Amino acid sequence: MAPATRYRRMSSHHDRYAYRPITDRPVYDWPNGGRLAIYLGVNYEVFQFGSGLGAELAPAQTDPDVMNYAWRDYGNRVGAWRLFDLFDRLDLRTTALVNADVLDACPGLAEACRDRGDEIAAHGATNAAAQGDLSGRREAAMIGDVTERLAALGVRPTGWLGPWISESAQTPDLLAQQGYRYVLDWAHDDQPTRLSTAHGGLLSIPYSQEINDIPAIIARRQEAETFAGMIRAAVEQLLSECDRRPVVLGIALHPYIMGQAHRTPALARVLTELRAANDPRIWWTTAGEIAAHVEANDLAV
Repeated sequence: MAPATRYRRMSSHHDRYAYRPITDRPVYDWPNGGRLAIYLGVNYEVFQFGSGLGAELAPAQTDPDVMNYAWRDYGNRVGAWRLFDLFDRLDLRTTALVNADVLDACPGLAEACRDRGDEIAAHGATNAAAQGDLSGRREAAMIGDVTERLAALGVRPTGWLGPWISESAQTPDLLAQQGYRYVLDWAHDDQPTRLSTAHGGLLSIPYSQEINDIPAIIARRQEAETFAGMIRAAVEQLLSECDRRPVVLGIALHPYIMGQAHRTPALARVLTELRAANDPRIWWTTAGEIAAHVEANDLAV
């Protein structure tokens, strides 16, 4: 008879944060007594022509993939400016998640975000490559280069979203080492939490992978009205909970998706409804302002 095989428990924990249910947290308010913080995270991205990663409207038949490249480029040339008009009408600041290569590829686009008062957050160099594939030295150099290029807009970025939500095992350590306050890659909570790093704490600010137009519209083949309904439902549910605990909703948008002429009206309707309600429990804000409030008052678990 063969000997019994002993069960071996394998550890696969990341050691960045410990488990703590949302029902067992300190209770606090957002500024002015708010309980639901909402921010728009708008992704301004560039891609390579003929190579590299990129979302697909439909499978490419030939190379170079003119169809999908041009579809994505529409967001920077047209869709972003359509969304600016919407945000201006509703007096909404956003968190602009900017690939640093936007500065060269799309002159004036990142500057327009800055000039309208948006927070400029770093979104890597380009969305044609996944950050997690880089070696430690190359990743550190990329983060430093992106940071300095975006700082030339006038304010050094304090927040980071990895291209394709991709991280290496060292990414949080490298971000903390280079002075970042928060990261948006970890969609594990409705509240800001603190990640452990080799260089002190790094805040994780909620960034939704559900209330996000790429998974909703491109991956799941839903359309703008359904996506707008998801936003309504999420706000309704979070408002029903926020008397018990403060919560965050990040709404993730891409100009080449929600900036399309047939999709922007649905987004406009839901945002107009929410703004017109003027609910005192809602704090319309940016990811950076959430991080600053949490950090100043030592609120993150």
